[in-house]
Amino acid sequence: MTITRRTFSAFAIGALAAPAIIRPARAAPQPVTVASLLGEDKPETLIWRRIGEIVEERLPGRFAFRVAANAVLGGEREVAEGVRLGSVQASLSTVSALSSWVPEAQLLDLPFLFDGAEHLARVTQGETGTELRERLAAQDFVAPAFINYGARHLLTKTPVTRPEELRGLRIRVIQSPLHTQLWSGYGAQPTAIPIPETYNALSTGVVDAMDLTKSAYAGFRLYEVVPCLTETAHIWASGVVYYSAAFWSGLTAEEQDVLEEASAEGARFFDEAIVADEARSMEQAAGGGAQVFEPEERDAWVAGARPVWEALADTVGGMESIEAVRAQA
Repeated sequence: MTITRRTFSAFAIGALAAPAIIRPARAAPQPVTVASLLGEDKPETLIWRRIGEIVEERLPGRFAFRVAANAVLGGEREVAEGVRLGSVQASLSTVSALSSWVPEAQLLDLPFLFDGAEHLARVTQGETGTELRERLAAQDFVAPAFINYGARHLLTKTPVTRPEELRGLRIRVIQSPLHTQLWSGYGAQPTAIPIPETYNALSTGVVDAMDLTKSAYAGFRLYEVVPCLTETAHIWASGVVYYSAAFWSGLTAEEQDVLEEASAEGARFFDEAIVADEARSMEQAAGGGAQVFEPEERDAWVAGARPVWEALADTVGGMESIEAVRAQA
């Protein structure tokens, strides 16, 4: 779904609905600092090259996108704080990383809730997505489009195919109550660690396991330290293309329109690129010694995650909201 300024302005910051800002033409392109966690060949960076191209086609010479790749500006949380402060103008983020500001976004992270990418897309492009964008805007995150990073899978040093085998393992998690509770429920010991620090944490034994998408698994070369990937697909890692409210409120109505359209097009590009990148990533991982395993006793995996739904129901809008999402499968 392409988000127009008319629909978006209903929930974005107040400045978005204000009359267009009239100002003289810029003598030079306005710099736009963009943070990317991964390298130039990964969808997380390529999407911004694409968005920049679209914007340049429609507003020649107006903006200069400066993409800081390979997490040089920090992990997701650090970047999000920079976006709120306005020192970073744009980035991508998983909804997990933004749940500290918008707890309701954890609805999209509930384990074993989504059947696949199409199910997730129906939810984020519908009423649920609109409501979450409103809540993000209230926290100074202007999010014109959702993206899909792919499913999260379990990564371990030795094969883990049954949930009871997690008992006692130290597992790296996102700084999110949902993720902490999920792995605690299986008997693991969660430790919140920023994604750029996970390789060292795994290699030195600070943690024994983690979960991540296939694309990022190869992007961070984690197969070198956790060579076993169990295809649990327990969470579909949804995210957003988002901008700093401070940056956004200084744009003209025309500029906002173009960036919204470019972000929506970029999101579609990203989702397609992720699918292709996952295949390449797993070839790379296999070449580096990775092994892929199917989870056993899937009903036990699902049952172990169900208490997370119950514990977070009040936070994400009640069990009726969860069941409404489930019904869209």
